[in-house]
This record gives sequence, structure tokens and C-alpha cells, in this order.
Amino acid sequence: MKTNNNTYEKVKNAMLAIQRYPWEQGVCMQALYEADDPTYTAMAHDAVLRQTDDGRLAVITHNIAVTDPAANGEPVLRAYEQTGNIMYKKAAEKMLDYLMSIAPRVQKGRYAGLLCHNEISFWEEHSPEQIWVDSCYMAPPFLAAMGEFREAEKQLDGYLDCLFDSETGLLFHIYDAGTDRFIKKKLWATGNGWALLGIARMINLFNSEAKIDKYIQKGRELLKNMLKYQCDSGMFHDILDEPDTFTDGTAAMMTAAFIYRGVYEGWLNREYLPNAELVYKGIHGNIDEFGIIRGVCGSPHFDKQGTSAEAQAAWIMMDCWRKKTNTAG
Repeated sequence: MKTNNNTYEKVKNAMLAIQRYPWEQGVCMQALYEADDPTYTAMAHDAVLRQTDDGRLAVITHNIAVTDPAANGEPVLRAYEQTGNIMYKKAAEKMLDYLMSIAPRVQKGRYAGLLCHNEISFWEEHSPEQIWVDSCYMAPPFLAAMGEFREAEKQLDGYLDCLFDSETGLLFHIYDAGTDRFIKKKLWATGNGWALLGIARMINLFNSEAKIDKYIQKGRELLKNMLKYQCDSGMFHDILDEPDTFTDGTAAMMTAAFIYRGVYEGWLNREYLPNAELVYKGIHGNIDEFGIIRGVCGSPHFDKQGTSAEAQAAWIMMDCWRKKTNTAG
């Protein structure tokens, strides 16, 4: 199936029309950056405009997110490289300072020093020292982009370790390090998709061959274990090992983007391309006349099928890496 440029514009325009929280602004910007679409710089402008005094980017009103704002960090840094405007560089450095010096971290135990996902807990019986699988994408790649490789490795390795399910080789959703208990001991499909995309960025950003090889191996293993649960349609169930949950296209598009990128960059075997093509072709019928992608894990609560900013961004990532792969042959 050949990409229709009009489809890209429709999906992009719908993405830009969606109201966004910090992680959504960040992943949408990152998608445009990866697609070599300079529109990401306009988005970076508002991410900086809405930077809080403590350094968190793209914050709308009061926000309790810790790692989510860091998803904006790399595109803001790239906006500086594109424009030479020092505003963007200072904003990226301020975001980095927040993560390194201000952001709340796990205080004790095996996972001491890991960045918490939020400032608070949404569950009364749990501590705020929570690790969410989403953070695999939000903070470590930005730390690597800013040259903080040791910290980036510490954070991602810690997240992957504490969320790891030894039976399936996949990642659980939410772990409370403060009480040493899982809050959501579920194999959330989109969460594993976030982890794949975060690992892909780390592979691209690291400057150590040994570290790159480590993340290639981690990415390959996570991909292999996810694909065991891929449906005939190319999609995944919202909870990967629970076939009675709804099917989710976001996780599928994130997985396809990971495959296309890996093949293009040379660290993933082409044998996985049919899995990605199944997603690419299968999701096409879910794009409506306005460019909104249906049949995905839906915002704002992500507990049923709907629509979301990250689904739009995942399609753009999938599409752009597919184009690059096909062009490279």
C-alpha cells in the first residue's frame, strides 16, 4: 500500500487539532521531528511558552506530571538546532535541570533514585513513588539527547527491571516503589508500545556501541514477546494476555514504527516487516474523513476504545519510518 500524502496531512491536521497534555504535546512534536516535518518547531514554541518556573515543559494549568513534560525536551532541543534561537536551548536545559535536581525520585530500596511518574498518587493506599511504563518513553531519551547518558541508562534500566514480568518477558503498567506493590499488574499494550519507542530512541541517541547493543537486545526481546499476542488484524488487545479486552491500534502502530525504524537503521531483521505491514494496512480503514484514527485506546481515561493524540502521532511515526525503509530498499 502506497502512502497517500493527503492521508498524512489529514492525520497530521487532526493531531494538531486535539487538545493536549504535556506527554501528548511531546509525542506529537517528536513524531513530526522524526517525519522531517518542520511544523514541530511551531509546537516547540508553545511548549516553551508554557514552561513552568521549575522547568517542566508544555504544562497546561496545574499539572502533577514529573516525567511526561520531558517528552517535549528533545524536539525543543532540535528546534534550537534548527533555528539557532537560544530560547529553545535554555528551555531544554531548564527541563534537564528539573529532572536532575528537582523532580521527585524513589527514596529508598532497590529502585532508589528512579524518577517518579507523578508528584502524587491517584490511589489513597499507595505512595507517590510510582513507576509507570509510560516513563520509558518520556524521560530517558531526553536525558540521552542532552548527553546525560549515565542517568538515561540508570532510569530506563530501572524502569524495565521493576516492571518486568518474567513469565511473558513483557512489562506491567504501574509499580509503587514506596510500598513495593504493583498498582496495575497488567500487561497494557500501549504501555509496552511506549517502551518500544523509548528503546528505539535510546538506540539512536547513545554514543557507546556496548550500550547500543544492550538496548538493541532489549528491544528485540520485547518486540518478540509482544508479537506473540498480535491479532490476525495486526492489532493487540488492550491487555495483551486478556483476549476479552478491546483491541487497540495505538500499540500496534507503535510496534510497527519500532519495526520500520529498526529495519531502516539496520538493527532489526527484515523478517518482522510483514508484522508491521499488517498493522499499516489494517489501520487504514480506521482513519475517518477528518483524519481521526478510530479503534485505539481512547483518551482521556484510556479504558476503552476511542481516539487519542498518541494514536495520531504513532501513525505519523509508523508512516515516516515506513517511507524511509521503502526508499532505502
